[in-house]
Amino acid sequence: MPIDIERFEREGEFGSEETHATRVLRFLAANDDKAFRRGEIAAETGIDADTVSSVLHRLETRDLVRHKRPYWAVGDPQRLREASGTSESLAALNDRLGTEDMDEWRDAAERSGDGE
Repeated sequence: MPIDIERFEREGEFGSEETHATRVLRFLAANDDKAFRRGEIAAETGIDADTVSSVLHRLETRDLVRHKRPYWAVGDPQRLREASGTSESLAALNDRLGTEDMDEWRDAAERSGDGE
């Protein structure tokens, strides 16, 4: 999806933006006393409703949100803390050591005979 040149000039790095999942979870966690319809979450987060639907279903499989048709709410706070801690740890490792290259992993596996 293209962006306007003003945003391009104004923004620093685009790869560091929050993911849709993070935005949805942040919104639901900030409103943990309520449950929302998909369209309401889309409107509040600025994310397309179809994308919100996909994100919510992925988060539900990870027990990070709860669903009672047609409403969605944040999941168990302890589970959110665990997921957030894991995510922050991985981000810190990526910053310190660099990101992984899957092609390098595959090549190494093939060389060691583990790729079959």
